[in-house]
Amino acid sequence: MLMRGLMMDRPLLTTTILEHAAKYHGRSTIVSRFATEAPHEYTYADAWKRTQQLANVLVRLGVKPGDRVGTIAWNDHRHFELYYGIPGIGAVCHTINPRLFPEQIIYIVNHAADRYLFVDPMFVPLVEKLWPHFKGVQGVVVMTRPELMPQNSSLPNLLCYETLMERETRSFNWPSFDENTAAGLCYTSGTTGNPKGVLYSHRSNVLHSFAFHAIPGMGLSSSDTALVVVPLFHANGWGYAYSAPMIGAKMVMPGPKLDGKSIYEMIEEQGVTMSSGVPTVWLGLLAHLRATGGKFSKLRALTVGGSAMPLAMLQEFEKVHGVKLLQGWGMTEMSPIGTVGSLTPEQEGLPIDDQHQIKLKAGRAIFGVEMKVIGPDGTEQPRDGKSSGELVVRGPWITAGYYNDEEATKGAFTPDGWFRTGDVATIDEQGFMSIVDRAKDVIKSGGEWISSIDLENAAVGHPAVQEAAVVGVPHPKWQERPLLVVVPRQGQTVDKADLLAFLADKVAKWWLPDDVVVVDQLPHTATGKILKSALRKQYADYRLPDTGASGVAAE
Repeated sequence: MLMRGLMMDRPLLTTTILEHAAKYHGRSTIVSRFATEAPHEYTYADAWKRTQQLANVLVRLGVKPGDRVGTIAWNDHRHFELYYGIPGIGAVCHTINPRLFPEQIIYIVNHAADRYLFVDPMFVPLVEKLWPHFKGVQGVVVMTRPELMPQNSSLPNLLCYETLMERETRSFNWPSFDENTAAGLCYTSGTTGNPKGVLYSHRSNVLHSFAFHAIPGMGLSSSDTALVVVPLFHANGWGYAYSAPMIGAKMVMPGPKLDGKSIYEMIEEQGVTMSSGVPTVWLGLLAHLRATGGKFSKLRALTVGGSAMPLAMLQEFEKVHGVKLLQGWGMTEMSPIGTVGSLTPEQEGLPIDDQHQIKLKAGRAIFGVEMKVIGPDGTEQPRDGKSSGELVVRGPWITAGYYNDEEATKGAFTPDGWFRTGDVATIDEQGFMSIVDRAKDVIKSGGEWISSIDLENAAVGHPAVQEAAVVGVPHPKWQERPLLVVVPRQGQTVDKADLLAFLADKVAKWWLPDDVVVVDQLPHTATGKILKSALRKQYADYRLPDTGASGVAAE
């Protein structure tokens, strides 16, 4: 018989994170920017008091344990308060991506059975348009001050956040409950079928925050200032709303303005030392720096996720600006962090260009995440950096099933309970994982696989290319062939022949795109990822030039 340890059984609840921050990092601040309001700044001690006011607001509105409360908002102090106040009373904070298609927003609000929606003023017109289709929403709370409330709204029960807050006391008797209680709900915006809900628990959020601080090379501390670029409505906000207060780091919430100029201004004005975001955001920041000659005074590190980090971007940040870049990988279903590409001590002694080649990999699993690559028959592939297969994962902050969706859950796991990520990957001897491609993005040409990721990264290395995307388009002989779609850098012109010549010694000959299309902009998700599904639809009937595809390996 196993012997139990004599340790206190205290539940891991998200509310305890902010309570700790108020007690021990109470003077650290949260700075917010808005679309219409003046910038706002307060301390963690202030945030803790206001979160207790919010808990009283929610109870007065009739929100009960287990109820879902939706948010449609950008990153600011009010959204941060909702992250704690809603789960703190035992309800579920359902963060909604405002850039989803209207029918997707309707689906997830109704599927989640949200009782209230808390929305930024700029999203009130969106909610007005969709309101007739919402089945159970009892009211809408606008996250603003009374004098900035929308006028003549068609919404029947429109409430003001700050008016509600003014009526409540700054103390609340927080309940204690099982740490496996649901805390947050976030829907993935899949390219096929309805979005799928990932239901986070208090336990998973707290454990994920502990793991965040154990990542080699991250080193977030109470002396840091973190710019929270990743929207709080996306993939649990990459955990920043929990991990930053846990360690007492200052937080800068940028609101809706994520262009290069605005990001740079916030970095310099607030003394930002680190941030995380998708490559699109950082490419925009680099474009601004090139145009203005701007330099960083305190920024020391950026983490990159969401899509592959281009080598040219890595080189420019580290060699020109002295800012360390770390690539990470994860999913909404993983809370979201799975791997980070921090180097081993031995690798840190390598020449910088060799270090960069390693950093282009997705990285090693952080503690708490188990991963392996499996073949079609489910057997684990060798960890040799060459054998590819489907990446599967498991761990205490990885979903065990989709919310109220048995069909989606059924196909998402292996027979022995590992979550199927949908990524094709390799893992090498030291545990570094490399994403070959998303299973749905890999291009199959003449019976051989072509990685769109590798092609895109090579294309962005061209001095005239700002962004690149590769999709497969139909070909009568080879099934499909790669089409390269690029956005030029400001003031630059992309020449097709020149770009293909640039790629010639960087990828296999039969990988070379059959054509290049130059566009002003690429479609993106709300978090800055390139929307491949939209491109595949746009170019589904694209007619390739008659090249004969002579370079295809199958010949």
